[in-house]
Parts: sequence; C-alpha cells; structure tokens
Amino acid sequence: MPTANPRHPNFPIPGGPELRAKGWRQEALLRLLENVLSVGENPDELIVYAALGKAARNWASHKAIVETLLKMDEDQTLIIQSGKPIGLLKTHAKAPLVIMANCNIVGQWAKAEVFYELEKKGLICWGGLTAGAWQYIGSQGVIQGTYEIFMRIAENRFGGSLAGRFVLTAGLGGMGGAQPLAGRMAGAAILCVDIDAERAQKRKEIGYLEEIAPDLDTALAMINTAVAEKRATSIGLVGNAAEIYPEIARRGIVPDIVTDQTSAHDLVYGYVPKGMSLDEVKRLRVEGPGQLMAASRASIVDHVRAMLAFQAAGSEVFDNGNLIRTHAKAGGVENAFDIKIFTEAYLRPLFARAIGPFRWMALSGDPSDIAKIDDKLLEMFPDNKIVTNWIALARQHVPFEGLPARIAWLGHGERTALARAVNAMVADGTLKGPVAFSRDHLDAGAMAHPNIMTERMKDGSDAIADWPLLDAMLLCSSMADLVVVHSGGGGYAGYMTSAGVTIVADGTSGGDERLDHALTNDTALGVMRYADAGYDESFDEIEKKGIGHIQVG
Repeated sequence: MPTANPRHPNFPIPGGPELRAKGWRQEALLRLLENVLSVGENPDELIVYAALGKAARNWASHKAIVETLLKMDEDQTLIIQSGKPIGLLKTHAKAPLVIMANCNIVGQWAKAEVFYELEKKGLICWGGLTAGAWQYIGSQGVIQGTYEIFMRIAENRFGGSLAGRFVLTAGLGGMGGAQPLAGRMAGAAILCVDIDAERAQKRKEIGYLEEIAPDLDTALAMINTAVAEKRATSIGLVGNAAEIYPEIARRGIVPDIVTDQTSAHDLVYGYVPKGMSLDEVKRLRVEGPGQLMAASRASIVDHVRAMLAFQAAGSEVFDNGNLIRTHAKAGGVENAFDIKIFTEAYLRPLFARAIGPFRWMALSGDPSDIAKIDDKLLEMFPDNKIVTNWIALARQHVPFEGLPARIAWLGHGERTALARAVNAMVADGTLKGPVAFSRDHLDAGAMAHPNIMTERMKDGSDAIADWPLLDAMLLCSSMADLVVVHSGGGGYAGYMTSAGVTIVADGTSGGDERLDHALTNDTALGVMRYADAGYDESFDEIEKKGIGHIQVG
C-alpha cells in the first residue's frame, strides 16, 4: 500500500506487494511516475525539479498515461511525445513497454522563445533529465555526484581533505539543494545562498542545512569559526547570489571553492534577477517574459564576474552544469568560459571508462531491500573505494525521499553484475519486491552537451549528438523497459540531447535477460564513445573487458 507523504499529502509514496497493473514491469513504471511526483518540487503543477521539468505535459496526459499503464499487456508499447501519450501499439514481449521523446525541436527552431511559444500552446513540455523519464530519486542522486566532485577537488588541490575549507555556492532547489549536505559530508564549511526563504527552511527541516544565517555578516562569521575549527558545517543565507557574490568579493574574501547551482539554465522560470521579489518574477513570467529574460541575463553577468574575480584571487571555481557561463557570455562576459565545467575538470577519466551514476529503486517501498542491496554491493566490490566510501556515508547521512533508493558510481560489467545479482535476490525472496534500475542521463554514452558533458572533448566532437541517439536505439534493441530521448535545458532545446533507460529486476528469466543486454550494451557504447574521441582510459577498458570496439584507421 502507498504510504503517507508529509511533504506532499496529495502524492503518497508508492509501495507494497499488491499489483494494480497486469504485471510487475508495468506496475514498476507506474510506481516510478508516482514516485517522481511524491518527491517533486511542485507536483500540483506536475513539476519535479529545475523550475520546469515535468513528469507529464498536463493532468489529462497524466491520467491517460496512468490508465494505459494499468491496462496494457507486456507485448504492447506506450508511445509518449513530450509528456503526452499518443498511442499503445502491439509490439512483442521483449520490446520496451514505454518509448518517450521529450522537448526535441529541429535545429534552427531550437531556441528559447520557440520553446516557450510551443509550451504555452500545450504542444510540448520539458522533461528535464530524470524528471520526464520518471527516474528522479530526490536529492540523493545529486548529493552523490556533488560529493564526488568535491572529493576530486580535495584530491587534486587540497591534499585529499576539505577540512577547514570554505565552499561558497548558491541554489537550494531540487538540484542545488543537495549541495549543503554534500559539502558537509566532504568535510567542508559550505555557505549556500538562495533567494527563497521557504526553500531554505525546507532544507533545514530535512537536515541538509544545519543553520540559516540572518544576514551576510553573521553567515561569514559562522563560516570563519567552522573553518578555524576545521569543522564541517552547512549554512544557508537568504539573498540573491548576484548581489551576495559581488559583495563577498568586494570585501576581499577568497573562498577555497566557488560554484553555483541556481536555476540559471532558465531565464524565465528559473533564475531570479537581483532587485526583484518572487512575486514580481511570477507576474513577469506571464506579462513580460522578454523583460524578465533580459533582467536575468544582466544579473547573471554580475554573478559570473564575481565568480571570475574569485578565480583570479585563487579560488577553485567550477560550473556545476546550469548554463550560467553560457548566459553570461551572451550578456557580454567574453571570458565566462575561463570557469571550468565539472565534467571535464574532475570526472572525465571516470566517464571514459563508463563509470557513472547508476541507481536503483526498491519498488516494495521497504528500506530493508536497499540495505540488503547495499550489503550485496559491498560484498561484490570490496576494492571499489568510491563505492564502499559512498555506501558508508549514504547509510549515515542520506535520508530516503519517496521510494527507498540508492546510487553508486559503477562502470562496464559492474552494473550488469549487480543488477543480475539483485534479480536473483528478487527471485529467491531475499527482497520484498522487484527493483528498478536506471541511471542519470549524464552518463558516458548518453549525453551530448557541449557546455556540460562533452565540453572540450579531446577530438573536438563536443556537439555531435549521434551518441545518445545511438544509445536510445541500442537500448530498444537490448530489451530495456523504458527508453527516452530528451533535448533541452530549461527550454533551450538546442543545448543538449540525452538518452535515459529503466530496466526492471522482477525476478524472472526475462528480467535477467533484459538487464544483461541493456546494461552491458549501454556502458559498452559509453566506453566506445570516449575511445572514438581518443581517450587512453577507454582503450584500456576495451582491452581489459573485451568490448567489441571497431577501430578505424
């Protein structure tokens, strides 16, 4: 039975042994749709995260999706176009149950103003990454990735530890809200700025923020004390980052690490310009979106110039993937891209081996299933220090949101081995229900984004979107349960293309076959993508694991 959800009472958390659909594969996808709304930022508007990332185009579409998942057979496939179901077709029992395409706009038309026009007409919606694909697991996924970034910085620059280090960042929404806990887990004293007092309070209530400072002076004093004591802490400050960052820089204060995860990707529905109240921004979204876009870009210019000033003074400054540099450059900051993107700066050696953010959700709703999978993971990969370290920290610090879930950075072969072991645990009754496996769209073969995932590729192939398209087609051929192709970035359809996948471990031989083929082929393509770009780590992975790469020339 579903359980009560104190955060969103009208959106209970799914779970229990009872089937409503005709099989566990259909039931799994239905529960994942319910789950992303149960942990979403604004589920009443179908918004999961990032100001505009939606689980379905509108409530009529949502209702039709649910009704179809309940009645469909395993030899049928539901087709969804930008959050709207358009057909249920006869395929076969090994075909995907759901195929989606979200926010894909033809190149010359892939512009913000075109997206907003189409969105207002009800013809399209932005699925984000894991929002529209029903794969979001709350902040945990972002916490883990942010933690890994901080730890790579610690290793590269600060002798392996962030104890006694000051991290300055902004954004406490569905994505950015992970930062305070990740920073504290990494041992730092982290100051997180956000314009929304209610959002900051929510982060404090769930334990991500330890304190909310009443003003900048108090916040800096609290950070200074923690730094002197080498004590990990997370402090929130309500204010506009485009005003707070320049003021900190003006005072000559140099944080050790500076980043930002405001909703800068979207100049209308995300970023809040300085000097404007939240109510004024809401009004302009309807009455003057052009004016709001201009004001947001002007504020981002000041925001990024302050980040560049910190960098010049010695801070480690990086872009966390929210397009803030892109908008700053459009606003006249010619050297905005002197700030590094996190993928190229810290994570590319992992992606070159297809090591990335793999995740799973216990469809039973029982946390003990995740605990048992944690144990299995530690048993199978005792020498994987990234995994063993994260599981220990997650068990101690990371609360479940919605369905109990876990994430871990696993690579080629590792994902398949774990998933098949879990499928066996479902089959023999060790677990109380099936488990859904997925991953972030930010994965080795799954995303082309020249300002995030594929920025400054070794061979210059940054903007080539063939790889996620190939990945989606390969996943369909490999019997995945759900396959999706997304474009966008807060309405900016031209900025990226990505592929997402979900496969259900239902304890059957068919489930074992789907997990084996889909997960193995997904990571194999990721390794080959980086090998094609000339990364030595990929060629080493191909040789060690016998991946069927064809090298030309």
